[in-house]
Amino acid sequence: MCGRFAQYQGLADYLRELDAEQDVISGYDNVPIGRYNVAPGSRVLILHHATDGLRIDPCHWGWAPFWATGKRPAPINARVETVTSGKFFKALWPQGRALVMADGWYEWVADPHDPKRKQPYFIRLKNQAPMFMAALAEVRAGREPNEGDGFVIITAASDAGMVDIHDRRPLVLSPEHARAWIDPEVPADEAERLAREQCLPVEAFEWFAVGKEVGNVRNEGAELIVMLDTEDQP
Repeated sequence: MCGRFAQYQGLADYLRELDAEQDVISGYDNVPIGRYNVAPGSRVLILHHATDGLRIDPCHWGWAPFWATGKRPAPINARVETVTSGKFFKALWPQGRALVMADGWYEWVADPHDPKRKQPYFIRLKNQAPMFMAALAEVRAGREPNEGDGFVIITAASDAGMVDIHDRRPLVLSPEHARAWIDPEVPADEAERLAREQCLPVEAFEWFAVGKEVGNVRNEGAELIVMLDTEDQP
């Protein structure tokens, strides 16, 4: 995790759930974003703190430092266990703390009888509220792409029944902890403690099988998150 997610509500819906006291200076409306199949390598709206206040800006999903070489694609995720202490993301921690607003994410489960066959599942909060994924980002204000910009979603270990879906999951924070995560007044050690200890519990989520059309990045639309009928499920 996380390789695909949904971000389909309007920005005002996410901000209302976040209940941020500070105004978002970049401005926003509440036209539904309508993205049900957000894929790595695309530009995604993220919430971050700039020098003049909170901003919502598009940012490339995937980031690597300038010195990283090789044919491997830029990482899209970072493990909470090492992201604050490892060399790779040193340029992003702690000043690059950001939030990815989402409505759920997808995981693929291999068929135990045929590993080449995989069934996608959609995972969301049981109350279907917007969720806030902790992220690290290098992003400059503006709508135009900037070379070097990018973000990674922080992941934590799964437990309970979610392990059957995947052993990693995005670090989803409550609105209260999400506000603290992007607050520049919160020191790095406190933000690190928050990330390690305050991920929403598995009990807050639900998951169900969805159609395999989500496997194609060109497919979009609300039908991608419709639960399969019982007889169609694996």
